[in-house]
Amino acid sequence: MLSRTADHLFWMSRYTERAENTARMLDVNYQTSLLPQSTAVAQVGWKGLLSISELSAAYESKYGDVNARDVMDFMVRDEKNSSSIISCLKNARENARAVRGTLTTEVWETQNQTYLEIFRMLRNGDFERDPGQFFEWVKFRSHLSRGVTVGTMLQDEALYFMRLGTFLERADNTARLVDVKFHAVQSDFYGAASVKDQEYDFYHWSAILRSVSAFEIYRRVYRNVIKPERVAELLILRADMPRSLAASLQEVVSNLAKVTDDQSCETVRRAGKLNADLQYARIDEILATGLHAYLTQFLDRVNELGAHISRDFLVPATA
Repeated sequence: MLSRTADHLFWMSRYTERAENTARMLDVNYQTSLLPQSTAVAQVGWKGLLSISELSAAYESKYGDVNARDVMDFMVRDEKNSSSIISCLKNARENARAVRGTLTTEVWETQNQTYLEIFRMLRNGDFERDPGQFFEWVKFRSHLSRGVTVGTMLQDEALYFMRLGTFLERADNTARLVDVKFHAVQSDFYGAASVKDQEYDFYHWSAILRSVSAFEIYRRVYRNVIKPERVAELLILRADMPRSLAASLQEVVSNLAKVTDDQSCETVRRAGKLNADLQYARIDEILATGLHAYLTQFLDRVNELGAHISRDFLVPATA
């Protein structure tokens, strides 16, 4: 496959997944902001979201003070923000258009319709009327895109590069989503929350679990009260949890193996080592060094892996 084609397919899927995960991060902060809390505590949560998304400087240069309305506006409808939901869906559609002949009609029409529909919704004020419902719509369109892709695309290199993009982006964003919660408490987490803190934090942890469709899964796996260390274990180490870091890296390794060549041995090694580290890790060992520190290191390694994938497969050769 031409590297330029692979690049468009990879980034089409990454942008679609990024839009969904941005919606998930915004939704968990929005739902948490509806709980009884001081203005200062709420502001810390929104600042943490901007920080984790590496958008603090861009936001402050445009809006100044951090508040829920402006942060959501910046991350939903600001086309100058390349990580906003509207920008992600626009970029996904443009990448799909560039390789229209490689995609099935259903995949193209899903991407194109999503792009057209979000402009209509924003113009008609659907987002302002019900942010929660809008975020659900973004998630649904991402689910639809993945389902149509798996259900209609030939299982060849095109599909493998699309799934590589999806799961690499998911690993990155799940790590960021988990870290947003710990930014909100203004400290790293070492697994020593008091009973009082756990009781106070129940709704916050419920919100983050629901944001990754994991609330029912948590109840089924642990059959107990929601505890921060178990939430961390579920979203990081449980390979049977679809949006966990472990599950995402397994998919990255699996799809990478299907497109690998003699030039990509180092990329395969890095992916395999990161996957093995997750397979054999224990949550108590992770918490002993601090969850924020662990997630920061994980994000660095995922970004390095993405750079190696781009170097080996995606960047077109220059003349």
